Amino acid sequence: MDRAGNACECCRADNDLHAFEIPVLSPNQQQEELLLCNECIDQFNGEKELNPNHWRCLNDAMWSEHVPVQVFARVALQKLSHENWAQDLIEMFYLDEENQKWAEKWMQSDQDDAVVHLDANGVRLMQGDSVVLVKDLDVKGAGFTAKRGTAVRNIRLVADNPEQIEGKVNGQGIVILTRFVKK
Repeated sequence: MDRAGNACECCRADNDLHAFEIPVLSPNQQQEELLLCNECIDQFNGEKELNPNHWRCLNDAMWSEHVPVQVFARVALQKLSHENWAQDLIEMFYLDEENQKWAEKWMQSDQDDAVVHLDANGVRLMQGDSVVLVKDLDVKGAGFTAKRGTAVRNIRLVADNPEQIEGKVNGQGIVILTRFVKK
């Protein structure tokens, strides 16, 4: 609490603060914790949808004097890499070799645990992507056919099923199988 100034070490919120353990690089590395607010923890862990505007605070967090905050910021930016501003921050981000390995190991472990959604061509889909239908699809219960070539913007990934995404076609929210879309 003293080191963090009684505020979230990421977004600087001063309420609902909790210790957040950072994965260690090796067994002999000291366990590190950050002080984060519930909002940062829930979004980072995927319990809430990522709100890119909330994470603009990473522009400041990445320059923290506390290395674990820098490593956390790098991993969080990777989760937002589909955002242009986050990509810009990643390009200017600097960590020394050891801490870069720490961040990469953490990002790799996150990817190993993640459900991966692939389109009809095997391209990875991310939350918020735009896709195009590659086949006419009968939309059950809605009484219309979604035509081939229809754009579906700002998709949502179904967390527990890599073969499904959610999106809106003709203003109707529908579930679409990933094998029928391309990025």
